[in-house]
Amino acid sequence: MKKNFTLILFLVVSISSFSQVLVINELDCDNVSAELEEIVEIKSQTPNFPTDGYIIVFFNGSENGGDSSYYLVDLDGFQTDNNGLLVIGGEGVSPYPQITIPNNIIQNGADAVAIYQASPDDFPEGTVATITNLVDVLIYDTNDADDTTLIDIFNDDPNFMDIQQISEGSGDNPNSIQRNNDGTYFVDTPTPRRLNDGSGIPINPITISVLEDEYNEGDSFEITFVAESNVASDVNFTISLNRFGFNTADYTGNVNLTIPNGQNTISTTITLLDDAESEGEEVLNIRFLDLEEPIVASNNNIKIRVVDSTIETSPWGTPVNPTFNQVTSSQPNNYYDSLDGLSDADLRNALQNIVADPNIVRAHTYTDVIDILTNADENPENNSEVWLVYLEKGRSKLDRQTGSVLEGKWSREHTFPQDRAGYFGIEEDQIGDGIDVFWDTEADSLRHGFSDAHALRVVDARENSSRNKKHYGPPSLGGYAGPIDDTTMELDTEGSFYGDVARSVLYLEIRYNGLQIVDGYPEVDGQLGDLATLLDWHRNDPPDDFEMNRNNVIYEWQRNRNPFIDQPLLVEYIWGNNVGDTWMQSLSIEDETLSEITIYPNPTSGRIYIRGLKSENTAELFSIDGKLLKRYNAVEDYLDLDLTTGIYLLKLNNGNGSAVKKIVIN
Repeated sequence: MKKNFTLILFLVVSISSFSQVLVINELDCDNVSAELEEIVEIKSQTPNFPTDGYIIVFFNGSENGGDSSYYLVDLDGFQTDNNGLLVIGGEGVSPYPQITIPNNIIQNGADAVAIYQASPDDFPEGTVATITNLVDVLIYDTNDADDTTLIDIFNDDPNFMDIQQISEGSGDNPNSIQRNNDGTYFVDTPTPRRLNDGSGIPINPITISVLEDEYNEGDSFEITFVAESNVASDVNFTISLNRFGFNTADYTGNVNLTIPNGQNTISTTITLLDDAESEGEEVLNIRFLDLEEPIVASNNNIKIRVVDSTIETSPWGTPVNPTFNQVTSSQPNNYYDSLDGLSDADLRNALQNIVADPNIVRAHTYTDVIDILTNADENPENNSEVWLVYLEKGRSKLDRQTGSVLEGKWSREHTFPQDRAGYFGIEEDQIGDGIDVFWDTEADSLRHGFSDAHALRVVDARENSSRNKKHYGPPSLGGYAGPIDDTTMELDTEGSFYGDVARSVLYLEIRYNGLQIVDGYPEVDGQLGDLATLLDWHRNDPPDDFEMNRNNVIYEWQRNRNPFIDQPLLVEYIWGNNVGDTWMQSLSIEDETLSEITIYPNPTSGRIYIRGLKSENTAELFSIDGKLLKRYNAVEDYLDLDLTTGIYLLKLNNGNGSAVKKIVIN
């Protein structure tokens, strides 16, 4: 199609002209601004028309989409404006849409968008296009072949005749499809919230501007409001800065403003209060509360980061400076008792019965995972940051990837890639409904692996893209073993994430039927490699306090734990050196009678001191993989350990029970 966007393309799509109550007046499905300005504009026969009882449904005409619904907008509670227009669009649209939708949600075609007088419940995701309760439809594309199936479906409606597919132009185009008053369509520069023929009541949009997008507590800054043209009378309006925890207690300044008659601008100064409380970084949101037409918002919901002057730290270390035994497992009493005395398949099945118990375990949405991870993966050195797996550093919790920009952002990493596992998200995964709303789940609920927080980590968005769906293992064999240093072009083999990701994916094999960790680099659905590499990573990077705290946080939400963090030696009994041996957990969990024993310094170079012993004790020293190294017949206040650098287990015994302590030798 020629890119002469002033040329009117008279394509007949309906015989109804403007007899419908609502019509699709304009569509911009693809543009040059990173999909921030996509819109669907609907038009009512009369102005200020309530749209209760109507919905907008988007249909995917691709081969995989099957001409089925992929997104829906409920129009309940809205109405068209003085010109009969209602704009649904992304946050970059100007004037600002009455209804906002996620950026890049509208597919480019060959697809369709339709208005129905129906309930959202009538169109669950994946509903094949239908003419039932149809009000209006536009089938469109960006220079794609016609979707004859969609055309045939909607041509069955007797109110429509000879429906054609309309092209917006080639990809990344600057134009939109617009409706003429006679029901035909043309392509031209987008005109959101303005009638396509240039008539109607003129609007006067106001733009919000701020010099910076980040300020510190204690700073003052100016917000300026500029109307497109001078106002014909005083314009009074109110703004809000509130967002989640940020509210009127966090700032001072005038939020009730007036643009005087004959002028077009007004400013206000906001001072951020330093409350000396550690709240982490927050975001204030500048938005209009009460503009009245013809005054409308040119932009809205302008977000400004507020950097907290007070930082909180945790008593445990980061993964690169780990501590041990400072975080206690929150597992219930006797949580793993059913495993004792079992081996082989019986041990595996009993473990699955714990971590996939349908009467206890819960599944949450992929959006809920954001809240889980910002807590579970919080940087122990700065409570306003999350800790990035692979890159091994903190990043602001606010820098989450929400669009196509990867640089400096974090996202959610599936340690077992979803393309290999076969789990997937559904529309409900876009809802964050909190800890008390959940799905029932069981071992066969493989789909729930998509949002299982035990198998998801905070990751640098670009590194997440680089890892893609690689197996874990040496890069020379095509595997992934961490980021490559841009300067030396070498792999950082000292990373602290190795054991963490190993235990994460090993958990998944037990938790969900259909997943397996195997040797090598298979291209088989449900399989991930390399088992030998992951066992080595697990043995050389034992669970630390960061990982134990993570386990505790996720347990609060999902009501299950990663057993290989609580009981790391279980790995040997299921995949490693002790396969076939009978499991007893006495070596892996502290007995309550000796739980108050402390050992220091830890890490140590040799001598350790022991406090809390109340009677004569014996001790046994084990390697991390459970091999007995030495016995001590009488233990008093200290022990001298002649050991090489590494992680060891010291089992203290008395007549009442036993306790196991991890010892780190420098």
